[in-house]
Amino acid sequence: MKDLTTPVARPANPRFSSGPCAKIPHYTLDMLSDAPLGRSHRAAVGKAKLAEAIDLTREVLGVPEGYRIGIVPGSDTGAVEMAMWSLLGARPVEMLAWESFGEGWVTDAVKQLKLDATVRKADYGKIVDFAQVDFDKDVVFTWNGTTSGVRVPSGDAIPADRAGLTICDATSAAFAMDLPFDKLDVVTFSWQKVLGGEGAHGMLILSPRAVERLETYTPAWPLPKIFRMTKGGKLIEGIFKGETINTPSMLAVEDYLVALKWAQSLGGVKALIARADANAAAVRDFIADKDWIADLAADPATASNTSVCLRFTDPAIKDGAAFAKAVAKRLEKEGVALDAGAYRDAPPGLRIWCGSTVETSDVAALMPWIEWAYRAELAAQG
Repeated sequence: MKDLTTPVARPANPRFSSGPCAKIPHYTLDMLSDAPLGRSHRAAVGKAKLAEAIDLTREVLGVPEGYRIGIVPGSDTGAVEMAMWSLLGARPVEMLAWESFGEGWVTDAVKQLKLDATVRKADYGKIVDFAQVDFDKDVVFTWNGTTSGVRVPSGDAIPADRAGLTICDATSAAFAMDLPFDKLDVVTFSWQKVLGGEGAHGMLILSPRAVERLETYTPAWPLPKIFRMTKGGKLIEGIFKGETINTPSMLAVEDYLVALKWAQSLGGVKALIARADANAAAVRDFIADKDWIADLAADPATASNTSVCLRFTDPAIKDGAAFAKAVAKRLEKEGVALDAGAYRDAPPGLRIWCGSTVETSDVAALMPWIEWAYRAELAAQG
């Protein structure tokens, strides 16, 4: 331990949590002073704020005209399950999973909705072979595996003339990855991921094909009130104009608006993608020549640029899970990386959030600390 050199530089912001994620740079609570607190979300001021959030989401993400955007309850989970309960059952289904959240959607489809679904799985660090997927079925998948550090590299494998719907959980991808909306019929995400917003609110984006399904198909199972998007066989358009199904937090809405306007000021989604790419590159450049740590992602083509998952590879490590937890604890104790441990269901290691609100200088400053914590824990292991 006496031979270890403590790094000099420290991250200015040690928040590397994969959700809720770091707030936008230079964030202060004063930025929320325009929030209409104590006012009804149905009042003119509330409706205007919610409509602005939808309009700015469309602008920053580049969502095509004709696609509906709604603010829904229950964060990303609520948005995904709203889509699954409302849309699935009309056609055969394929469920794709390569990490814990995808596994959760499989459970929903097979055990809750009791669909006879084709299930395709891949181990942590890999994704399924999209060439084997039948897109004439409805297909449900995550774009980015938040807990496994891998993502779909592009929408090239999804045919434009597919008969089924594609339902994509994009919660750790939206605003940091290029989402091909022409290949996606449902896109969901939550505010607390790439833009560092607050929890509890989900976003649901529907293609015209998804709307057509909603208006022509009635599921065999009952729908809770917060899942219902049609009335009398027609889409409830108000949901996609800011007339939320239940009461939203106007403070959280204001926070989302602040983040959207920051993203807009940078130049939109391309600038956000560039920031995340630079952050992930700072991690991967550091580990490239190290023989004791590696990317959990097996193929660089599918490696995430937001939730970068790392595994320790030194054979001298006696207990991988305990070692990884101890390293994360050292980083937190030093105040250089908070919430940087791997997800509980994932292989042991670290998970460094590199989304668009994180500064590359902070990621670069963290890297020597990871090596310091690794060597300190290896020495303590004896």
